[in-house]
Amino acid sequence: MLLYLWILAVIAAIYLYCRQIYSRFSKYGVKNPKPLPLLGNMSSIIFRTKSFVDVVDELYNKFPEERFVGNFEFVKPVLLIRDIELIKKVTVKDFEYFLDHRSFVSEDIDPFFGRNLFSLKGQEWKDMRSTLSPAFTSSKMKHMLPFIVEVGNQMVISLDQQLKESKRGYIDIETKDLATYYANDVIASCAFGLKVDSHLEPQNQFYKMGYKASNFGFAAILKFFGYSSFPFLMKLMKLNLFPEDVTNFFQHLVLSTMKDREVHNILRPDMIHLLMEAKKGQLVHEENSGKDADAGFATVEESNVGKKTIDRAWSDVDLIAQAVLFFIAGFETVSTAMTFLLYELALNPDVQERLAEEVREHEKKSGGKFDYNSIQNMVYMDMVVSESLRLWPPAVATDRICTKDYNLGRPNDKATQDFILKKGEGLNVPVAAIHRDPNYFPNPKKFDPERFSEENKHMIQPFTYLPFGLGPRNCIGSRFALCEVKVMVYQLIQRYELMPCERTTIPCELAKDNFNLRIKGGHWLRLKPRV
Repeated sequence: MLLYLWILAVIAAIYLYCRQIYSRFSKYGVKNPKPLPLLGNMSSIIFRTKSFVDVVDELYNKFPEERFVGNFEFVKPVLLIRDIELIKKVTVKDFEYFLDHRSFVSEDIDPFFGRNLFSLKGQEWKDMRSTLSPAFTSSKMKHMLPFIVEVGNQMVISLDQQLKESKRGYIDIETKDLATYYANDVIASCAFGLKVDSHLEPQNQFYKMGYKASNFGFAAILKFFGYSSFPFLMKLMKLNLFPEDVTNFFQHLVLSTMKDREVHNILRPDMIHLLMEAKKGQLVHEENSGKDADAGFATVEESNVGKKTIDRAWSDVDLIAQAVLFFIAGFETVSTAMTFLLYELALNPDVQERLAEEVREHEKKSGGKFDYNSIQNMVYMDMVVSESLRLWPPAVATDRICTKDYNLGRPNDKATQDFILKKGEGLNVPVAAIHRDPNYFPNPKKFDPERFSEENKHMIQPFTYLPFGLGPRNCIGSRFALCEVKVMVYQLIQRYELMPCERTTIPCELAKDNFNLRIKGGHWLRLKPRV
């Protein structure tokens, strides 16, 4: 009998706790899907019945008249912002109220993720952003372009060899693997100064460690949301986001590379060099390093927050953390952008042929060579890449944490009181859902680069196109990412024709077992030499 009483008491306590937590939105007129006890609105992610993109899309479209809607990540209330003007306020105008991202890991347990630019908070983030922003200007990217081209040449040699061995005149390839090998080798060269050929040696150590670090499968999803919703419990359990061998690998790689360069006075214009310059306080801001006209429509501009001169010493752990972040961003998000762009080119042969014609014209003018400025000035190339990032943004949503109580106003016209977001509560900006809203992009599921033509791109409403985020906390590496994607596409379309094959998933259906964008059944396409 005593046991039964304890069970009833526990159930009653959970019921009252959930009732209090889950009334956070409804008593202010904020609409939200009905939560399940303790799971909140996470059941479709936990039981893998929907992809993360579909979860965000459904929440965005469920309440079309609302300025913002509620969502419960387990027992944590999180808002999803729908109103474009409100998005502008929280990400730009009132940025100081929403300075930080949520904490996905503890820097005490996992310093290489907890101390990187994405995870740092407050003044530390401002200082690190100002320290690193000079490393990502167009002039720095120009020095890295030869390294990217070299990796593309390795890719072409591998594909040519496969075509020669196939004896069918074509090969069927998993383009996610192709793009990941390419992105891995680019980041190995441009960030760490290593020459790696993952196309010929796919099981090299650098690739294996990178795959472990950036493959955010089901276990990683649970850890992400666990740190967000139950930080005390996660710290108590000392659950790391990265396996220990990955942490040790990157620590040894960065420190040994820096030491070797200092001893032998090696100068190579890559990210390790720039981090060493940052540690010495020798990275300086350039004039006119804002939004370059030649960097592409999707490029984001550095704010005044990132342009201040900082006199601050950073530890080796801080520098390693930034190198790890560069790798994860370069490995996963860039390869995802490439993969879906190749998919759309294969399914839209008219777009592919027009892009191939622009490549041929560029070849004639340049004599077979290209540099940073010339490839960034390919107009149709930029239109195609911009449209792919609209339809398939690698960052499906971006988040902010409220640093001090903030009045969001009323959620809808019928609400009777303003909603005050409390310090420590979070909100999400649904990037992919906004990109697919027909109010902003007519016929949104159609792959149509003409949206970004000179005649049409001025009609895109500000703050509705955000593949690299918004405001001072946007993606610092947009120029590098765009350059890398364009070089890969150039080198592929120059030589090969892409088309669907028997294993191509049409229509596209997203996988439900991964936090990252994946197509169910793989990313298979046919490739044959262009004639």
